[in-house]
Amino acid sequence: MRGAHGLAVGGIGLAAVGTGLVGLLHLITPTGRVNPVRRTISEYALLETAWVFNLALLVLAAGSAAVLVSLVATGVVRLWSAGAVALMLWTACLPAIVIFPKHNWAVGPSMTGTVHRAVALIGFLSLPAAALAIGWVWRSHSLWRAHAYRTVVLGGCSLLCFSPLAYAILSQPITGVRWFRAVPLGAVERVLALSEVVIVVGLGWWAASARSPAEVSAEVAGEPVETVGLI
Repeated sequence: MRGAHGLAVGGIGLAAVGTGLVGLLHLITPTGRVNPVRRTISEYALLETAWVFNLALLVLAAGSAAVLVSLVATGVVRLWSAGAVALMLWTACLPAIVIFPKHNWAVGPSMTGTVHRAVALIGFLSLPAAALAIGWVWRSHSLWRAHAYRTVVLGGCSLLCFSPLAYAILSQPITGVRWFRAVPLGAVERVLALSEVVIVVGLGWWAASARSPAEVSAEVAGEPVETVGLI
């Protein structure tokens, strides 16, 4: 359990470092000249300091993986359950964004750009889905109820942060306004990304404070156990 708790704390630390690196890009040259309201975070990958952006994503991916392993080790999630798979998707999408960077669509379509958009969309949706799945199952558990409800709230808030993008995409055929111009895309994406990092930290906190499955089973004897392992 000490190893699992250490992984959770390490995952939180790595998530904080990755976020800090992206925050740094808003201050240094040339990335500091990118409009954070209209331009996406991924545009940093097209500039000469792209390595900082790529490193930030890889560090965040490592932190997310550490949190996932700690959640499994502490019995909060079962491997190959819905919550674990969704968290795996989020983790895998981060290095995929590095491999398939943002494309300049002004020069025409691109396979790399198409893959980048797809994996970004999957990543943005899979993490809140993981939070909702994990938290919902444990919502009635006497020991983990607070963690569960906090995780559900964080997942719901993240989906709310995504809703402007969903509106822009769905309303495009009606309004005729291109989806990336219908909303302040950069601002929406940054708020959404921050909400997802908070989910990773919240899940890491849960794993860091969780007891072993044996301890939990002994303490909550008589609790309904049919929910355990269905996350």
